[in-house]
Amino acid sequence: MTVSTPTLLDGPELDALARRLLVPVWNALSSRADALRRSLPPRPDAASGRYEWWRALDAEQARRAALLDRLNALCGHLAGRPALGYDPSDPMPDEALEEADGFVSEPVAALVAVYRGRRADRSAPAR
Repeated sequence: MTVSTPTLLDGPELDALARRLLVPVWNALSSRADALRRSLPPRPDAASGRYEWWRALDAEQARRAALLDRLNALCGHLAGRPALGYDPSDPMPDEALEEADGFVSEPVAALVAVYRGRRADRSAPAR
């Protein structure tokens, strides 16, 4: 009979690491979204107004607006409102980590690296 011992790659440890990253990653994404929001013309609430707003943007503004939408969706996902295209059971999508790269402190960046490594090890096929 083989007895398995828990390792740092077990689900609870990975979940705990994701919880530790949640606030700093959300803060980085939220801060980036706020900066983008300030760099764009005010966006109307009404759908018809948003359509005209999108049409009035130049190419660079449209790129920033699309990134703003992505960051808003990721912030919502991290806050417990699953976003379209992301696994609802994934507490920390890779895309959120990618968007936070370069916008978090060095200690948080180190935790992100550990999280990514453990996540990759966990999803690697068994030999």
